[in-house]
Amino acid sequence: MRNMKLVLFSVVIGIITLGLGAANGNAQPSRTRELNSAPVAQRPLFSEYKGIRLGMTSAEVHSQLGEPTVKADDQDYYVISATEAVQVAYDAMHKVVTISIDYHGVGAPDYRNVVGADISERPDGSLYKLVRYEAQRLWVSYSRTVGPVMIVTITIQKI
Repeated sequence: MRNMKLVLFSVVIGIITLGLGAANGNAQPSRTRELNSAPVAQRPLFSEYKGIRLGMTSAEVHSQLGEPTVKADDQDYYVISATEAVQVAYDAMHKVVTISIDYHGVGAPDYRNVVGADISERPDGSLYKLVRYEAQRLWVSYSRTVGPVMIVTITIQKI
């Protein structure tokens, strides 16, 4: 069972890493815009998950969420429910630099409450938007897949 959790953790990390790399690779430097060229609000609409915020220590995360399902020195993975999971990544000082939440099928907040009203719908029906908040030194993204089970991934990351 432990090996299965590690394999699941590795797969999830790989998917998230690919998504984050693509988002970072496509991001253009800007003080007041995001990738879809819409104006950026001064304050993020979505900046925490269950009380977890960027900059918190791993000990603070553990006190909020309990022991992770899979734990590593630089990240924790929590299975919240059958349809919700969260990965929290830490820097060398064990402070939160990334929070990435996956919702499988149900339970995700509406994209308007995460990245605002304007979002790009791709031809296949999937959604994606990344908003940079330069003053707060973070970005927030919303991604929704299509298919038999819709997956919504919301990521908050330190710039």
